[in-house]
Amino acid sequence: MRKTANAIWETTDAFDFQIIDSVEELDARIREKVGVGISARMAAGFCWKWSSPRPDGTLVSDVQVGSWTRPWNAKTGAGRLAPGIPQSNFWASDPAGLEQVGCVYTAQGFEFDYIGVIFGKDLRYDLKAGAWIGDPKVSEDTVVKRAKGNFVDLAKNTYRVLLTRGMKGCYVYFMDEATRNFFRSRME
Repeated sequence: MRKTANAIWETTDAFDFQIIDSVEELDARIREKVGVGISARMAAGFCWKWSSPRPDGTLVSDVQVGSWTRPWNAKTGAGRLAPGIPQSNFWASDPAGLEQVGCVYTAQGFEFDYIGVIFGKDLRYDLKAGAWIGDPKVSEDTVVKRAKGNFVDLAKNTYRVLLTRGMKGCYVYFMDEATRNFFRSRME
């Protein structure tokens, strides 16, 4: 996300970076990796509300892209959760964590073989201006919105963290077409 000596991604690199055309395909690719014993999870920019569990302990499917929905992983200290839903500190290691989406606060400090990232509309690249545009109105990250720093820099850091959770590969679905095109333009 910041300028480096290598401005173009060399697709011959052993690291598997792919731009995925739909969130459904992204989900399928991550599930495919887990299905053959490879560690993988989905994460997203904090562009959706993070609800507390319902009274029955089930999670609300807050993360919505078109008709595709998933809940965030359980919040820290969520209390009683329905059977099969891991506590937040086990989201990354419990097989049932695959059914939830992680955010920057739960993915930090964890590495997976593969990470699938939903890149939201809180940070977009304006091709004409050649600049990153931050939109706090579509962010649900109250910590970043309240911070005294530059929203764009903080949002870029969020995605830097998410995009670097995969050790062997990273698959990304961009909700914003111009941002997707910018990333594609930086690939060989």
